[in-house]
Amino acid sequence: MTAATLTWQQLRDLRTSELTEAGDAWHQVSNRSDADRTRVDRAMSAKLRETQESESAEAALGRLKRLSRNFQYLHSECGLVRTTLNGLAVDLAEPQTQLKNALADASAQGLTVHEDGSVSYPAAEVTDLAGTAKQAPGGTVRGSARLPLEAPPLGSPQGGFPGFLPLNPNQAKAQSVADRIARALRSAGEVDARYAKTLIGLKAEKGLDVTEATLKDVRLDTADVRGTAGMYLGEDVPTDKSPAERKKWWDGLTDEQREEYLEVAPDVSYGNPDTSKNVSAYVPGLGTKLNEEFVDDTMKRAQDTARGARRLDPSSASIIWLGYDAPQHVDVMTRGDAQRGAPAYNEFMAGLSATNQNKDPHVTAIGHSYGSLTVGTAAQRSGGIPGADDIILLGSPGVDAQKAEELGVGKDHVFVGAADNDPVTHLPSKDEAAMGWLTSGPVGVLVARDLWDIGDDDVYFGKDPASEAFDARRFKVDDGPRMVWDRGGFDAHSQYFTPELDPESANNVARIVAGRPEKITTEEHR
Repeated sequence: MTAATLTWQQLRDLRTSELTEAGDAWHQVSNRSDADRTRVDRAMSAKLRETQESESAEAALGRLKRLSRNFQYLHSECGLVRTTLNGLAVDLAEPQTQLKNALADASAQGLTVHEDGSVSYPAAEVTDLAGTAKQAPGGTVRGSARLPLEAPPLGSPQGGFPGFLPLNPNQAKAQSVADRIARALRSAGEVDARYAKTLIGLKAEKGLDVTEATLKDVRLDTADVRGTAGMYLGEDVPTDKSPAERKKWWDGLTDEQREEYLEVAPDVSYGNPDTSKNVSAYVPGLGTKLNEEFVDDTMKRAQDTARGARRLDPSSASIIWLGYDAPQHVDVMTRGDAQRGAPAYNEFMAGLSATNQNKDPHVTAIGHSYGSLTVGTAAQRSGGIPGADDIILLGSPGVDAQKAEELGVGKDHVFVGAADNDPVTHLPSKDEAAMGWLTSGPVGVLVARDLWDIGDDDVYFGKDPASEAFDARRFKVDDGPRMVWDRGGFDAHSQYFTPELDPESANNVARIVAGRPEKITTEEHR
């Protein structure tokens, strides 16, 4: 169906249950794929890794890894199809109800609805000002889908003139029904076209191997479905309620509804945060906004974290949290966005703890770039970050604290990754920068650091988290390319999560998230 070909008869006779039944079939395929992936990871790959050490075993593990990715791809894409079909059924139900109500009113008022949507009305007897009964002829009107409707102009059969009766009262009734039919058809056509585009986009490419390009396609598909079916999924979320009340709402959902939220909800999760023992909540930072870069980079970071943690403990999940306005440029960074975001992050974390089904889940708060300031600010609020056991700070410009112990989880549970060529981790404090620029520009900044920053361990938002004075646990990361000589720009600031670019850092993050911090590789403080 399209807006151009959809008829009122088709909309009237549509069985939305057929769409949800089709969604159920895709759901079954999705679940089977997830079960098969789990079997490959736990029953096959894990045992092979434990019992065999040879080139042929490594080759077999590579093929099993590809098979696991294939099953994961099927699970994700089939789940997205299911969600899209369910959203289509829900969004078509409203215009269908509007149409049926209009048809019922037409029948009750003696009006005739034709195949093309026009409506005929019968003749009516009216009385003029002299008291004489007259026969007003019947006729046919066509509907308009324009909104809002304009009042009938004076002098028209519907509007009449002041002091005069309308020529035929049935005409106004017919026009109202015709307009309602036209609006219902237009609304249904727009819904249908929007969902059709999304479903077409879910078509898989040919081939057996799930490449990075394929995974990028999954992330784009997820964002597309979220945009199309977002209202269907989000309209009932009790965002203004307490964590306990949101848990009650969540518990009232069916298993299928919960899976849909986990697949496409904005606090887009990799793995199930309700059933996983290890859960991380990652706060992105500087320059983050909901665009293609968010899909390509930010979502991939959470996915890579979940994958890495699952290699150590399959019961692991990773969540992206973007419930605050991240600053878009280094030169406009202030504490305001972090201070406004911190209570919202803590509220989210309280809900995360409330819904987790494990007796004692292991929860890790991760802040990258400016997001580390948001996490650090949240940690210093009364009671700290609800449920958090560990905190990871990556590429941090400071967390508005002087020591790791101020973050409420104990200094041994605060972990820091800071690349030596990451310029954000070397941003001078505001006082140093101001004094330096007043003297002799960039060179003056360096001089100011030596004069006013004894130990060279102050950064833009307080003490450098990688410094000895801060006293957190610093783990090894790749230094990354230098800004000028290697023309790396901010590359060193962006690769902490990426196994392809910085496996040392990505593996260390995964070890902490999976509750295996004893396995991290450490680095000396600055």
